[in-house]
Amino acid sequence: MATDLATPPEAAPKAKKPKRADKVPLGTAVLRYRWLYLMLLPGVAYFVIFKYLPMYGVTIAFQDYLPFLGYSGSPWVGLKHFEQLFSGPDFTRLLANTLILAALHIMFVFTAPVIVALMLNELRVNILKRSIQSLIYIPHFLSWTIVAALTYVLFAADFGVIAAWMRDLLGDTTKIDYMAQEQWFREIVILQQLWKMTGWGTIIYLAALAGVDPNLYEAARMDGAGRSRQLWHVTLPAIRPTVVVMAILASGNLLDSGFEQIWLMTTSLNREVAEVFDTYVYYAGVQNGNFSYSTAVGLFKGVAGVILIFGSNWLAKRMGQRGLF
Repeated sequence: MATDLATPPEAAPKAKKPKRADKVPLGTAVLRYRWLYLMLLPGVAYFVIFKYLPMYGVTIAFQDYLPFLGYSGSPWVGLKHFEQLFSGPDFTRLLANTLILAALHIMFVFTAPVIVALMLNELRVNILKRSIQSLIYIPHFLSWTIVAALTYVLFAADFGVIAAWMRDLLGDTTKIDYMAQEQWFREIVILQQLWKMTGWGTIIYLAALAGVDPNLYEAARMDGAGRSRQLWHVTLPAIRPTVVVMAILASGNLLDSGFEQIWLMTTSLNREVAEVFDTYVYYAGVQNGNFSYSTAVGLFKGVAGVILIFGSNWLAKRMGQRGLF
């Protein structure tokens, strides 16, 4: 009877594997979602026309390019311009200036939106919270030309408001030209970026904070966690993936200091610390007509950015975080 009631393991019915859905032919999928693909076309066309097709122009970095001979007629010189860049007297100075600005950007400009977003998230008065958000967003929509003009009005030696306030505060009657002195260039540039970019950067982190499960805060309060403990053990871990992704994206721009801002703030007196790869490409290529050499400089900067993105993505995965790819 026992053998009749018990079913041997080998006689047990095997679970059926779920059938895979039939693959939809490509033509059918395109026809079914034709309106989505139609909306995708302008974006694809933009990247193809303005991003990928111009990449053929980097070939002049390996030529002594002459406009009247064109791409095909200009003589090939191999790595001559790269050797000139790396062995030249300007490379060390340009790299140092760029890396210092990049380090200051990471320390202050990159972390400021995270801190502001956390502070705004703690506000419980919605009217005050939205008002502050609107006020700090506004500078993002101003061009760097306007920002540079406002900076000149504030820090000019003769009539600058902040310059006069600093003289009164320090009790010094000497007029200091903050806009022209080398030691003040980096501080002013970082202050400009903080004022212009912090508010806009908080949008991403506020969106990430909006997705945090309120039950996590409720559970933390039941365990006796105060506001600081909730911030450390609930809020920060919740936005950590977003911070990591933004850090990976920012790593690709470490050598991209921004041409317009630096160019507007550079003078003949502070050029030694102000000149970076972006402005150097403009001076070498546009003003001096050395197109091949300036292309080599830009290509070096682009390749370094790609390497930094892949390296930071690998490092994020090694540290247990989710990467971009």
